[in-house]
Amino acid sequence: MNIVNQHDYTSMPDPLTCTGRLESMELRLVRAMIFAIKQINNSTKLLPGIKLGYEIHDSCTAAPVAVHVAFQLSNGLDPEFNTGDNCTQSGMVMGIVGESGSSPSISMSRVIGPFNIPQVSHFATCACLSDKEQYPNFFRTIPSDNFQADAMVKLVKAFGWTWIGAVRSDSDYGNNGMAVFLTRAKKEGICVEYSESVLQTHSRSKIKRVADIIRRSTARVVVVFAASGDVRVLFEELILEPFPPRQWIGTEAWLTMTDLMRFNFCVGALGFVIERADSPGLKEFLLDMSPSTVALSPILTEFWEDSFNCMLGKSPAPGEITCDGTQDMQKLQDKYTDFSNFRITNMVYKAVYAIAHALHNTLCLDTNSTTHCDKYNKIETKQVLTELKKVNFTQAGYDVSFDENGDPVPRYELMNWQRSDSGGLEMVIVGHYDGALPVGQEFHLKKNITFMDGLKKLPKSVCSENCPPGTRKVLQKGKPICCYDCVPCAEGEISNTTDSPDCLPCLKDFWPNAEKDTCFPKPVEFLSYDEVLGIILAAFSVGGACLTIMTAVVFFRHRASPIVRANNSELSFLLLLSLTLCFLSSLTFIGAPSDWSCMLRHTAFAITFVLCISCVLGKTIVVLMAFKATLPGSNVMKWFGAPQQRMTVVSFTSIQVLICTIWLVVSPPFPAKNLIVYEKKIILECALGSAIGFWAVLGYIGLLAVSCLVFAVLARNLPDSFNEAKLITFSMLIFCAVWITFIPAYVSSPGKFTVAVEIFAILASSFGLMFCIFAPKIFIILFKPEKNTKKHLMNKS
Repeated sequence: MNIVNQHDYTSMPDPLTCTGRLESMELRLVRAMIFAIKQINNSTKLLPGIKLGYEIHDSCTAAPVAVHVAFQLSNGLDPEFNTGDNCTQSGMVMGIVGESGSSPSISMSRVIGPFNIPQVSHFATCACLSDKEQYPNFFRTIPSDNFQADAMVKLVKAFGWTWIGAVRSDSDYGNNGMAVFLTRAKKEGICVEYSESVLQTHSRSKIKRVADIIRRSTARVVVVFAASGDVRVLFEELILEPFPPRQWIGTEAWLTMTDLMRFNFCVGALGFVIERADSPGLKEFLLDMSPSTVALSPILTEFWEDSFNCMLGKSPAPGEITCDGTQDMQKLQDKYTDFSNFRITNMVYKAVYAIAHALHNTLCLDTNSTTHCDKYNKIETKQVLTELKKVNFTQAGYDVSFDENGDPVPRYELMNWQRSDSGGLEMVIVGHYDGALPVGQEFHLKKNITFMDGLKKLPKSVCSENCPPGTRKVLQKGKPICCYDCVPCAEGEISNTTDSPDCLPCLKDFWPNAEKDTCFPKPVEFLSYDEVLGIILAAFSVGGACLTIMTAVVFFRHRASPIVRANNSELSFLLLLSLTLCFLSSLTFIGAPSDWSCMLRHTAFAITFVLCISCVLGKTIVVLMAFKATLPGSNVMKWFGAPQQRMTVVSFTSIQVLICTIWLVVSPPFPAKNLIVYEKKIILECALGSAIGFWAVLGYIGLLAVSCLVFAVLARNLPDSFNEAKLITFSMLIFCAVWITFIPAYVSSPGKFTVAVEIFAILASSFGLMFCIFAPKIFIILFKPEKNTKKHLMNKS
């Protein structure tokens, strides 16, 4: 029923009264309490010889009325008592069963708590009532919303829904229950798009606003923690306009209400409900009504007249019908006779028995074969409260006990609203939840679940799709953590899991594949004989060596000819040998670097080139000295004969050998992996070891080359017909130009092209020396033999 408050502010207000139709569901709970008390009074084991009495009050589900009732019960101001049968403590309240709602229960507990009167609720689930500091006298036979919220979070998590909407009753039940749910959902990574409250007394505009939010939302799952009346007004508003299908997740408070199953858009609704249990004889007791017994109770009379739409035991008003006795409770279609929903009714039954066991433990003494109860013993409510905390019994196949917070062990059934064969909705149990089982094993699902729109396919409800491997999550500004963008991993990084928050760099020798989900070894690159560039350079190297050897053969066969003898044949052959070695030294730069190849390539190149330049320098000095020897009184040639020339070459070469030796001893070149030039591949190269050693070697070669160029320039205008100094000048110009160009090219060339530049410089300078110094002589020897005479060389022909 509802309460009516009318104040004119001119006189004291009247007491709060209830109006409206009797709530048949609440009547069934009252009748269940009466049934349990009658069972106990007839029992020979529980409170034998002691009769329990009761009072029934209607709170109209309103806290003010509940407070008034609580004061009335605690003060013992009852209008009348049944004082027969030696009832020694008539009117003294030993325990209260109720209230159905959390808010009225809170109000009642605050009033009766100081009097230590035990209160056992059958339907108040607010988690706040577990606080024993505020509600030390409160117990309940229905699990706390803490447990239901926890089970709901596990349900949502199990189906992979991370983007939900939340609707609650604007009451202690809804606000506290949803607060617990949202706190635990956040820990599980579940995000809430909106959280709204409704109340059946709210204005139509407020209800419509919440309905519009649900219609426009992107979350396909809606968790509703609300009382049935609040859910009803919301659904009545939603049904006025079409909206996309939604997966409803409900609580016991509304999911077991059959009158809400007329809303077909709720097909597939899921939620946890109290385990169903049948108390033997209760169904028959509820139906055991006749007009004669009903007429003795004003409440039953009101229920009878409302249910059958007739008047009982009094003259009907015009247009009304008298109850003629043909009315049959077996045929009544009402919440009172809806025995498919015996869950909450059973909670009342358990609450009565819990108080009875506490009284039994206070008043009675059990021996091996008999039980003796002292019904004249005056007891205090505090004693009953103490014993209620300890009760642990089994009744009709189910256990009853309370934990330190006054809560029972949470056991639920997972209910699913499915479409029946007739086209309507029906309640189907599709799973179980047992809080007594170990963590991780509490939740059990069946496979016959129907989801929104009556489909068997599991719907998706996420703010953002999963980020595939190769990407990472980046939160969207101003939105919950479930809303993110998938950003590809940066160069050199991978992610190999779905929804990875970060990308991890590959090891230095590895690189990601195209999908950036796996690291593979980087390809190794070096100048090899298997590639075109390596083959071309090797061919020129071998070709240059062969050409030099052929030149040496021609010179050897014509070693007695004037043109060979005139240009210091010994140095010429030594020069050809050094050029051959120069050409061949370039081959050491091709192939995979190793410890020996790295040391050999630089030292072989350095020593052979110094030997080559030393020979050229010796030939240049010989030309100059020969000119000086023709001057009167000059004896220069005796200081620069053949032995001195050999010593000069050996001395210059030995200096380079010494530099190379020091380089190899102190910090020799070594094979290394270059990971800097290219990110995606490894360059195998020879590290210099000591850069000073490398540039000292090149500097010494450059010094000899410049010296040779200077001497050649000085001898270029000598009067001989065949002046070799001119040829040396050209060769040294080419040599210096090549190596001056080499320096910036070497520094700037990446990877294997650094080696290619070095080989090119060796080949170019070697070919320059070869062609400039020996090509004219070979041409004369082979094609102009008439010029290969002493007269022609002395320009006396």
